[in-house]
Amino acid sequence: MPISDHYHPSRAFVGLGSSFSDPVTAAEFPKHILRFRNNRAATTVGLATLDDTEWINHFGRFEPLPNGMEQPHALRYHGHQFRHYNPDLGDGRGFLFAQLYAQDGRLLDLSTKGSGQTPYSRAGDGRLTLKGGVREVLATAMLEARGVLTSKTFSLIETGEPLMRGDEPSPTRSAVLVRLSHSHLRFGMFQRHAFHRDAEAIQELVDHAAEHYIPNIAAAQDRAIALLTHAVRNMATLTAQWMAAGFVHGVLNTDNVTVMGESFDYGPYRFLPHFEPGFTAAYFDHSGLYAYGRQPEAAFWNCRALASALSIITSEDALVEALQGFEDAYQSALSAAIFARLGILPSNDPARDLDFVRATFSMLERTKVPWEPFFFACFGGKSCSEDADWNALLSSYAPDRPERLADIETPCDLLYEEIESIWAAIDERDDWEPFEIKLSEIDTFRVALSQN
Repeated sequence: MPISDHYHPSRAFVGLGSSFSDPVTAAEFPKHILRFRNNRAATTVGLATLDDTEWINHFGRFEPLPNGMEQPHALRYHGHQFRHYNPDLGDGRGFLFAQLYAQDGRLLDLSTKGSGQTPYSRAGDGRLTLKGGVREVLATAMLEARGVLTSKTFSLIETGEPLMRGDEPSPTRSAVLVRLSHSHLRFGMFQRHAFHRDAEAIQELVDHAAEHYIPNIAAAQDRAIALLTHAVRNMATLTAQWMAAGFVHGVLNTDNVTVMGESFDYGPYRFLPHFEPGFTAAYFDHSGLYAYGRQPEAAFWNCRALASALSIITSEDALVEALQGFEDAYQSALSAAIFARLGILPSNDPARDLDFVRATFSMLERTKVPWEPFFFACFGGKSCSEDADWNALLSSYAPDRPERLADIETPCDLLYEEIESIWAAIDERDDWEPFEIKLSEIDTFRVALSQN
């Protein structure tokens, strides 16, 4: 492997010891067909120098990276699933494969999905469908383009095994996915040790987060309170970004959120066709618990669950105070995200700006205009609604570099029907062109909107 100057491996997680994970062995797959590699993400951690054969060896056969972790580790955690506590969780079809320092100094994790069975697989086969992998590549690309803090899909390799699934036509094609994330310290990891009343382990997790992922809390008098404050603010911000992006995660269980507030692990997600608070992504979410409009509630509920786990090692009153920061953080982040999506500059009056955001959601609910075309048409403060009163409010704000989208003629959406069409081309004809075209279209928007 040609070592890049930007390649800096770490074994920080292994130092936590045996209470937090189990060493595992990756599955052996009959085939390794590289379907996607994220060279932009690989550049940030010094791995873009890998050729395709080396890439497959590391991210399909899981040969250890030089000077990195010697063996993958399946993480241990519990979690609330649809508000019901489940102590029988853990990495059931994935593992932490490697840790690397990015060029900006952050410690990032390379973890997997579909890499084989672990002690937590229960009755599962530990595999991932190729369709699931394709959907995750598209989700992370689109969310990043829409300004959402998300994991990066790093690699997708088709593995040549026919998989049986009860919720889609089977047998279906298989894959193994690798994602790059800023930590995998899930809320459920803290819950597991709270369940076992292991205060020492919880403190060790808090200290690990402070020393490796959240250095600004390392000097705090009470790191647990500082950690919760950080997690609450980040979850509030992430949820606001989802709402502005018109994104429905689908399964906001406590094992699917992290203390860093980075979106990851995409199962039955959806993007809104139009504003609909009751819109759900998961066919099994019969009560609408994780519907679009209830995502802030779900995120706050999860923060309360984390606070409950941390209460073993710190003051409950201080934890309650930290939780109270969620609403203000959410409203501030929602205003920022909506203003960014509309391509306008906020005023010097946060209350006025929040009133405008509320008026925007009210207008979207009333008019039922298509979600993404609306934001595209309005970008830069252009009059774009049938609601004259709302147009007047919009025009009172200064545009924010509307020329960024001047060369783009149509909005970039990612609705369910298009994802199904992209998958059908792959499944029926092994035609990857629609997938590649869509990723190129999304990246064009990402680059345009990220211009300073």
